[in-house]
Amino acid sequence: MSQLYELSARELRERIDRGEVSCQEVAEAHLRRCEAVDPHVCAFVTLTPEVALAQARRWDEARARGEPMPPLAGIPVALKDNFCTRGIRTTCSSKILGDWRPPYDATATELIHAAGGVLVGKTNLDEFAMGSSTENSGLFITHNPWNLDRVPGGSSGGSAAAVAARMVPLATGSDTGGSIRQPAALCGVVGLKPTYGRVSRYGLVAFASSLDQIGPFARDVADTALLLNTLARHDPRDNTSVPVETPDYLAALTGDIRGLRIGAPREYFAQGVDETVKAAVYAALDVFRDLGAKYEEISTPYAEYALPCYYIIAPAEASSNLARYDGVRYGLRSRHEADVISMFEWTRDEGFGREVKQRIMLGTYALSAGYYEAWYGKALQVRTLVKREMEQALEKYDVLVTPTGPSVAFPIGEKTDDPMAMKLQDVCTIPVSMAGTCAISVPCGFQDGLPIGLQIIGRPFEEATLLRVAHAYEQATEWHKRGPAI
Repeated sequence: MSQLYELSARELRERIDRGEVSCQEVAEAHLRRCEAVDPHVCAFVTLTPEVALAQARRWDEARARGEPMPPLAGIPVALKDNFCTRGIRTTCSSKILGDWRPPYDATATELIHAAGGVLVGKTNLDEFAMGSSTENSGLFITHNPWNLDRVPGGSSGGSAAAVAARMVPLATGSDTGGSIRQPAALCGVVGLKPTYGRVSRYGLVAFASSLDQIGPFARDVADTALLLNTLARHDPRDNTSVPVETPDYLAALTGDIRGLRIGAPREYFAQGVDETVKAAVYAALDVFRDLGAKYEEISTPYAEYALPCYYIIAPAEASSNLARYDGVRYGLRSRHEADVISMFEWTRDEGFGREVKQRIMLGTYALSAGYYEAWYGKALQVRTLVKREMEQALEKYDVLVTPTGPSVAFPIGEKTDDPMAMKLQDVCTIPVSMAGTCAISVPCGFQDGLPIGLQIIGRPFEEATLLRVAHAYEQATEWHKRGPAI
């Protein structure tokens, strides 16, 4: 009989509904799994066993009273540690926030609580979500469960690793340039970046406000759809939240993709993408063809400009967003308090890590007088070209299919002294973020025992189609059934 932590969220709910297991037993099993595995993986910044057990007991009591059980009742969930959680430490994996405990919940946190999710803990990330490996965490490095000497990807590496290592069946992440999809690929799980505006960003600590989007992690597509059903809600507290109809994403998983039109942009298979990764994605395209879809190779020439464009726009927005961390209202305050200015300077110097400082300086430069139009203004124009090109491709094709990233997980420390090599890890995911549309990463193979990710890109607000395509592929293959031996 499978251990409880090996079961999907849907399987756990079925057992809870049948009375075979209590919510408290499910929570206890996952907390024991965290105690056994997390000292090696280091996925969690903060574990919350008291909260998890109290929430689980409440749902057991509700069930005993015959009350209706919401869709996530009793299901363990982890939140990336840039989601505000009332009374629970929220660090963004940065020393500058210290022991800050928000006085309110993010909308996503509220929705998960209301749906019955049991909070196991808050997961590690690259500091303020700035990075592609979780090596930029200001607290500690997270390890890939498939090989502890490898990175889990980033910035949502803690959430991806927690799901892959079977510490939780569901987790949340935030995706600015690939921070859900890329770690999902490297950890062999499913990660979805919804369309910008589909999920409320209220209470998500901002990195780049025109790019950040919240999304789910799970071990399979159906569980991903289950969590998206909870997260996808219009929120008047977030003025970027779009009031569009939210379908039942689980109901969309019909398995039928006959007649589907798929475009495969050749620019995403260019130099720099590992040959084994290319081969795995081309094999996936053959699976789609066998399922009744049609695919063609296409060209999206502006895609190559998305990466340099992103590294002007995102740091510029980060420079503005991170100006609020000054040691006055909350978080770290330096003891160098000769005067207010020196206190500001020393607080930011001591509190921010190297990568965050670099991006603040790049962004401040791009926004400075005399350079704004030459850099930031021009990048916005290029972003428009990238967006239009993707929209035009998606007018002709139902989805686009690419690698999620150029390689499998690389050794810890291998790229820390090569900023360009690190940034190129997001070369396949950034164009989607610049366009603001949705995309999902699903496992599609292995290289030397490490997972390979397949990225499927959909039209804006057509996450249902995206999930249907991903689910059809998943059901025709076995990759998602594998787990790390940890």
